[in-house]
Amino acid sequence: MPRIRSSSRYAADRGLTTRMVTTMFLIGLLYVVLVGVLLAVLRDSWLLVLVIAGSLFIAQFWFSDRIAAYSMGAREVTPEQAPELHGAVDRVCALADMPKPRVAVADSDVPNAFATGRNEKTALVCATTGLLRRLEPEELEGVIAHELSHVAHRDVVVMTVASFLGVLAGMTARVWLYSGLGRSSRDSNTAIAVLVIPLVSAVVYVISFLLTRLLSRYRELSADRAAALLTGRPSALASALTKVTGQMARIPTQDLRKAEPFNAFWFAPAFSSKESLGRLLSSHPTLEQRLDQLGRISLQLGRP
Repeated sequence: MPRIRSSSRYAADRGLTTRMVTTMFLIGLLYVVLVGVLLAVLRDSWLLVLVIAGSLFIAQFWFSDRIAAYSMGAREVTPEQAPELHGAVDRVCALADMPKPRVAVADSDVPNAFATGRNEKTALVCATTGLLRRLEPEELEGVIAHELSHVAHRDVVVMTVASFLGVLAGMTARVWLYSGLGRSSRDSNTAIAVLVIPLVSAVVYVISFLLTRLLSRYRELSADRAAALLTGRPSALASALTKVTGQMARIPTQDLRKAEPFNAFWFAPAFSSKESLGRLLSSHPTLEQRLDQLGRISLQLGRP
């Protein structure tokens, strides 16, 4: 069984740590390659390239949690406004020996939850109204324990930084293709840039996307494991997973489409159709994988 972290009582996961370090190293290399290509091709605008790349990185790191929370409709609530949710967060924080994050609710019938924040001091945990209506207290506690493990293990900030490169690469390709920069001149440097920049941006985007997806699937299994060990009730988390996943098919397609772009943050992925390509490149492991792991933990703990 994993050893306990010194900063909280969440079970440490060396596999997650190794994957986060490896992902950040590879993402850093890709970032250097992308910026290096831009500097080499756009030699006359090297200062502008550095300023834009640096500004976007800083904005993504410092404001991504607020942007994500705003995009998903999260609004902070008081204990009087959401007593059950605050109670679950209080109990998990006491178990984990970690500071209480900000608590929010998103007005959506999609049963889900997410956590975001650069560290424990800036963390926010949010549950949708659909989730609060459907789960029993023990199930809700398991979901909250899952989400707060992302904060304790710091994989939230790693995913934030890692996803930045894909955003930058995609933005670079779109700006270059649609701004007319590639048609502004006919000299040899511009001709090379027209070919190289979109190609390199596309390759960087695909590689960074795959890296973040691989990390995301593992971190979800790690969060399930850490939450089950912390609460000692893997069956409650398994029940919540089964309920949430089963209810997704009953949610209106329009609501699922709004939630789908943020699947990497959610407790369980939302898909607008059974044939969705997102199922092939999902940010989450399958329900069967998650339930199988929780079943093994139940046997280890001697719980039904």
